[in-house]
Amino acid sequence: MNTSDSSKAGTVAVHAETARRNGQRTQRMVTLAVLAALVVVLAVAGAIPVGAFTITLTLVPIVIGAILYGWQGGALLGAIFGVIVSIQVVTGAAGAFSTAMLEYGPLVTIVTCIVKGAAAGLLAGLFFNWFSRINYYLGVILAAVIAPVANTGIFSIVCLTVFRGLVTDALGATAGSGLLMAFIAGFIGVNFVIELTINVILAPVIMRIVKIARKGK
Repeated sequence: MNTSDSSKAGTVAVHAETARRNGQRTQRMVTLAVLAALVVVLAVAGAIPVGAFTITLTLVPIVIGAILYGWQGGALLGAIFGVIVSIQVVTGAAGAFSTAMLEYGPLVTIVTCIVKGAAAGLLAGLFFNWFSRINYYLGVILAAVIAPVANTGIFSIVCLTVFRGLVTDALGATAGSGLLMAFIAGFIGVNFVIELTINVILAPVIMRIVKIARKGK
């Protein structure tokens, strides 16, 4: 092979690699757009009211995105979820307590909605990355578990600190451990357990979806 042929072969290889990367980039954008649309639909129409708050399946596509595209993809989808929740809070669709939170501290309420969603996706991506090195299935399951833990955990911390007075008024509980237990039982207990259970049950489905998506890469 002469120098000219080598040069042509090198050019073809470069073009092929560029085309492959562009294809991957396009696939990533399309998949994230589909997952984002699913997040919006589930956040708006897939909420199940239980007690003072609602149970949602929205964390499932967030976990899928986090597994496929790392913490960045998970954080993006989680932030989109947070924006939708913020809109629901502002419009009064998120419930009476959320409306009270908005009136008491509008900025903190909106920031909390976005941060807890973004953190759920971010941590799901990190946990999958860390633990899938040990075992792929362990990584998926822990990603599915950490998402609702982060989402509910951040919300709980903010409620028990910034909005402690609102929680006390709503529950009629005393300060200290009595307030904590009343908050867990009255605000997050059933919701959190159901969301966590749903995510764990759907983990095999998540695994299957991710494998199919990766085969198409």
